[in-house]
This record gives sequence, C-alpha cells and structure tokens, in this order.
Amino acid sequence: MKALTAAEMREVDRLTTERHGISGTQLMENAGAAAAQAVLHEAALRFSSPVRSAAVLCGKGNNGGDGFVAARHLREEIRHTVAILFGKPEELRGDVALNFARWRDAGGETLPVNEEAQWPLAVARIAEADVLLDALLGTGLHGAPTGLLAKAIEHLNRISDQARAARPGLIVALDMPSGLPSDGQAAPGAVIRAHLTVTFTAPKVGQLLSPDADACGRLLVRHIGSPHSLVEELGKANVRHSSADEFAGLPLIRRADSHKGLYGHVLVVAGSLGKSGAAVLAGSAALRAGAGLVTIATPDSVQPMVAAAQAEAMTEPLPTLPDGSLGFASPDDPAFARLLEGKAALAVGPGLGQATGTQKFVRALVQGSKLPIVLDADGLNAFAAQNHADALRDRSSQFLAITPHPGEMARLLGISNAEVQQDRLRLALRAAARWNAHVLLKGFHTILAAPDGQVFINTTGNPGLAKGGSGDVLTGVLAALTAQFGTGDWLRVLALGAWLHGRAAETLAEDVDESGILAGDVARAVPYARLELLEEIRRGA
Repeated sequence: MKALTAAEMREVDRLTTERHGISGTQLMENAGAAAAQAVLHEAALRFSSPVRSAAVLCGKGNNGGDGFVAARHLREEIRHTVAILFGKPEELRGDVALNFARWRDAGGETLPVNEEAQWPLAVARIAEADVLLDALLGTGLHGAPTGLLAKAIEHLNRISDQARAARPGLIVALDMPSGLPSDGQAAPGAVIRAHLTVTFTAPKVGQLLSPDADACGRLLVRHIGSPHSLVEELGKANVRHSSADEFAGLPLIRRADSHKGLYGHVLVVAGSLGKSGAAVLAGSAALRAGAGLVTIATPDSVQPMVAAAQAEAMTEPLPTLPDGSLGFASPDDPAFARLLEGKAALAVGPGLGQATGTQKFVRALVQGSKLPIVLDADGLNAFAAQNHADALRDRSSQFLAITPHPGEMARLLGISNAEVQQDRLRLALRAAARWNAHVLLKGFHTILAAPDGQVFINTTGNPGLAKGGSGDVLTGVLAALTAQFGTGDWLRVLALGAWLHGRAAETLAEDVDESGILAGDVARAVPYARLELLEEIRRGA
C-alpha cells in the first residue's frame, strides 16, 4: 500500500466520514481496539507469564483519544491498567473527551500530569508497568517536544532497551512514536524508541524513510475502516509499503495437478574454495522458496561438498584455473551455454570469489545472458572492480536485479558507506535509473527501487539477519520467485522475496533469541513465512 504524509492521512480520515459515513468517533474506537489487540498478542510472545500491569501515556490530542480506547480494551485483560494523562481532563475536547469519559465511567484509573511536581508519580507508575503504550503525540507533531512531554520521552528512552525481564518490558507506540515526524524528515528532538509501533490505515512516510525510522521498532499496519481506495487516491509519493495485500494478486496457491515443470528451473552460479556454503544456502533457499528445479553450478573443487549438502539440488562442476578463476572464457562456451538451456532465472555471485578471471566471466555472463538475473555478493564485486559499474547497463537481458548491502553499494558508486546510509532512497533510485536495473538496497527497511522510479519499502526482518549467509538466502529466494511468477510484475515479485526473507527471520524469533538465528534457519523458515502470508491475505490484514 502507499505510504502517506500527515496531511494525506487527515484527508483520508475526513473523506472516510464524508463519503463512507464512518465517523471519527468510530475510527478512534477501531484504532484503540486494534492497538490493544496487537499489544496483547505481542505481550503473549514476549512474556512467559500473564502481564500484570500496563500504563498508557495519553496526550490531549487524537492520539491520546486512541490511547484511552486502548486502555479501556486492555483493562479487560490486564486489570492493573492506568492512563497517565499529560494535561488536565477539562482540557480535552471532542472524541478525546468522549473516550476519556468512557474510560473513567468504566472504572479506569487516570493519573493527570500537568506540572513538574506530579512527574515523580508518573515515573513510579511507569516503573510498575510490564507494558507501556505511547499515545502522546501521534501524527500531529509540530516541532520538538518540550516540557513534561520531552521529559517523558527521555525517561522512556533510558529504559526502552532494557532486558525483557525489566519493566516496562514492552513499549508500544500508537500510530507514531512520539517525537517522530510523519513526513520523512529528521526528528527535531527526542523520539520515543518503541519496540513495536501500531499505525492505522497506512504507513506514514516517516515510519519508512526517516533517519529516525528505527524508533518505530517493528511496524504493524492495522486497518480501521478507511477504504484502500482512498489511500491509493490520496497518496502522492511513489513509495509503497510491502504488505500482505500487495501480493494477493500473485498465484501463491498451487494447483492440485501441479508438477515441477510449472515452477521454473533456477541456475545458481555460486561458491568457491572456502565459500561452498554460499552456494548451498542460495540453492537451498531457491528450493524452499518454491522453484521446481534448482541447479547449482559451482567450481569443480567444491562441487562434491555442495552436492552432498543439498540432496534436492542438481549440481554442475565448473572448471577452474590454478589461480582459482573459473575456466570459461565466456558464457558462450558450449559447455556453459548448455547449462543455460531451459532455465527460467539466473542467480549469480554468492561466494564466487574475486579472482580476476572469475570477475571477467561474471561480467560477460551478466551482459550476455537474456535470462532474468539476480546479482549479489561477488557478482556485484565483479562490477565494482576497476570501475566497471556502468557496464551493468550494457546487457542483453531486460531484467536485472542487484541486491547490494550498503558496503557493496558504496563500492559500486565509488562513495563511502556512510554516504550511502545518509541518503539511501535517493541513491537507490539514482542507481536503478543509471543502470536500468531493479536495486534492492539491503538493511533496516530494505529499499527496492525500479528503473521507472517506483519504490517498495520492506519492513519485515529483525537483527537475526545480521549474519553471514543471509544475503545468499535472499538471492535464492528472489531467483526462485522469478522462476515461478515471471517478470510481468517483477517489482512486486522481488518485493515479495524481500518480505518472505524478513518474515522468515521473524517467525524464527518467536521461539529463539535473534542472536542465534543462522542463515540456513532462515532458508528453512521460508515456507512457514509463505504460509503466514496466505493467512494474512485471508484475514485481510
């Protein structure tokens, strides 16, 4: 779905009422209820015992109104729930005042904090809470938070990265982490660093692209009544969020009379002495992501190891020279040309090494093959070497996807890693246009840019992916999906690959600590991620 600015979001809310008869009061009720449900689900994953207490920090605006609704719903499950109001009850207006009254009439406890002397009382209640909800500022932020709001944000940030056993063990932001601007600019002051952000209707540009977007933690989008058509109509930015609904049109469910020939044959060109695991990971991921057939072409010195590691993959030994280079002068060599016959997609690069002859062969292969190509790792290094990056544009295939991490992107562009990280979106778009390629710039909130300027931002994933081999798995997944679904809507197919890769890591983190997740685990979890995708599509989440 499209990402929205704060002004666009206000217009969506207005037209939801004007055109579709859903009142602001109902939207607020739906938002608070959805937030409470998400909080309870997340708490069940994080805590081994029932949550004993919750605190909801409410501002005086609509975000605070969402907070009072959430508090009312949470109190049905967490009896010790308190609302901490940063202001006076008599200052509340409209739907916010209405939902404060509903909270009060239901027996909910409110602690007003409107002067410095009351702040220690709030600190004490926060210290007692297992779960804390941030409903202070939302999308209506103008300038840096000041006064008691700034003090609250700074206090929460001191405790947000504590261990799960500490209180609060879970900080959830409603709609926006307080202090984070909605429209993508850097925060002017402190921002609450949430573990989870539950935003409503559509993601906000700032949640995806701000330099401070990591303050959101994990991002969930919950629909509260506004039609998707309004988001599509009013969103002006050419930025889409990779969400389950984006993939509903792809043929994800297989026919009963399926056979392997329907789902494409992937050729993986990968591996070298000491890096045979990269070839195994890419090939295994291609199989797990649904390719009908996978052949791993790998140097003859490591082919027996690769074959033994993945029984379901076919392997082909590639001749090598004494310096470790691949022994083919060009992909037109009859022996290699035979490998390309009947293939639906080509994955090139994981663990191939950087021998001069290998790099020369990789450049010739990418420029000469007419197959859709996913290029990663040492495949990218072959073009970064000796300023060959612009040769990426000079090729026969219409379809090339490159998957650099920030360091690889820096080498391709001849700039520093820091420069890449400072301007990820602009650089990804510039590179996609320059090389006429799809650019998947990995990292927190992976950016997928198409040559025509379309962009997907992927927010699935977790720090468990920060480990060697994760990129090899992504390469295999992307190639497998290309083989299955073709290139008719290739941007969306590639976006699906990034989504599945990240969701696989999230699935694993439900049972183990993220630090111990291995790339091979991620590959094995891809089918479970695909199942979760189907479930989300069915629910309309």
